[in-house]
Amino acid sequence: MVARNPAQWQGQNTAGEPWQQALQTVISDGHELLRRLGIDPQALPIDHEQPFPLRVPRAFVARMQAARADDPLLRQVLPLLAEATQQPGFSRDPLAEAAAEPVPGLIHKYHGRVLLIVTGHCAIHCRYCFRRHFPYAARQPSRAEWSRAFDYIRHDASISEVILSGGDPLSAPDRHLAWLIGEIEAIPQVSRLRIHSRLPVVIPTRITAALSALLADSRLLVSLVIHANHARELDDSLAAALAPLRRAGVTLLNQSVLLAGVNDQVEVLSELSERLFAIGVLPYYLHLLDHVAGAAHFAVPEERVQVLQAALLARLPGYLVPRLVREVAHAASKMPVFPPVRP
Repeated sequence: MVARNPAQWQGQNTAGEPWQQALQTVISDGHELLRRLGIDPQALPIDHEQPFPLRVPRAFVARMQAARADDPLLRQVLPLLAEATQQPGFSRDPLAEAAAEPVPGLIHKYHGRVLLIVTGHCAIHCRYCFRRHFPYAARQPSRAEWSRAFDYIRHDASISEVILSGGDPLSAPDRHLAWLIGEIEAIPQVSRLRIHSRLPVVIPTRITAALSALLADSRLLVSLVIHANHARELDDSLAAALAPLRRAGVTLLNQSVLLAGVNDQVEVLSELSERLFAIGVLPYYLHLLDHVAGAAHFAVPEERVQVLQAALLARLPGYLVPRLVREVAHAASKMPVFPPVRP
């Protein structure tokens, strides 16, 4: 198939799109966030000097429970002083991605697939993010520099899938995504495109008609993996936004991270899976926390992990139980975690 013509997108100025306007009005001050929720700013030890600053869209704040300092959605975004405490075994690059970057902006860890760092921008700063220390400033290729990544893919016949990641790849405008996807489509052996994004969850209007058409028209088999950790992150606006993608044949999956104080209860995980399936999204992965510096307070003890997984298997049909996995630096794949076998 001939690569998509980027000229058809060049005239489309999306700066006035509702989702881009929402990006311009994110909350970045901890005291303002707590005041909006009716929480005394002195009640929580906020880290105001955090180099990975607070960033949260107002639409996501609207789903938080007022006057609740332990709200699971709030806990995911509020920078606390605990992040400054160094913990053994937690590092700035827990997955050793720097060693798996043969050309700038391209990560090749697993056989048959590569990941492109489309942008360093995110709509929301999740405190547990394993790339919170990633040197994005040095990984912003120009279109000319992207050619090195495309050449790398083109010359490795084993690569059949390209993953768009970041940052959040959907924080890039539609015209840039159209160009990227067109370049990927022009590589004959690539048959699958996967997009990992939290943006549809926190700003559902990001799923524009243009984006839906772009993915629907692709010759590639397209999967969109959204990132949601709690059922209250999923509302009717997200369901409506995803519906056109589902009708277009885009495979919709979700991956979560198991987080202490957020979703480390079987009832919470079960509700998340049920709600995902109700809006047409299949639970895909439940990741154990990557040991990134600043996120140790989210770690769930291994014994607790085993109990939760066994309880989920007993409670839900198999297709609603996400695969529990951990990522290990230099491993050939994500490593499945199984509960102990009991008679």
